[in-house]
Amino acid sequence: MILQSGVIPYRRVDGQVEVLLVSSSSGKRWGIPKGWISPTLSSEQSAAKEAWEEAGVRGTVQPPAIGHYETRKFGFICRVEVFLMQVEQVEDDYPEAAVRKRQWMSFSKASKLVHKSKLKQLLSQALNELELVAY
Repeated sequence: MILQSGVIPYRRVDGQVEVLLVSSSSGKRWGIPKGWISPTLSSEQSAAKEAWEEAGVRGTVQPPAIGHYETRKFGFICRVEVFLMQVEQVEDDYPEAAVRKRQWMSFSKASKLVHKSKLKQLLSQALNELELVAY
C-alpha cells in the first residue's frame, strides 16, 4: 500500500463554511488536493504542498488527520491521510492552474460531487467538527 496525504481546504464566508474542491487532471472528477508523501516532508507538509500545487491555496494544516480513504492509482492501492486546512491565501497563478479547475462550494454540494463514499463521510465529519468549533 502506498501512502498519500491530502487536505480538505475550507474557509468561512458570512458564517457559512465552504470547501474547495479541485478537478482531477483529466477534468472528469472532483476531489481534494492530494498526492504522494515526499520522503523529506511530513504528511502534513506534503498535504500543504499538494494544496498549493493543485489548488493554489496556502493555509494552516490542522493535525491530527481527520481520517483516511483508499483509492487506486497506477494499479496500486493508495491510502490517503486527510487533514483539515484553513485557507488563508488564494492565488490565481499556481503550478497546476492550467490542468485543474477549482471551485468553492458548500459541504453538501461537495459531498454530491466526490465519488469516493469514504471521502463523502470525511467531508461530513469535517463539517460537523468545524460547526462545533464555531459555537
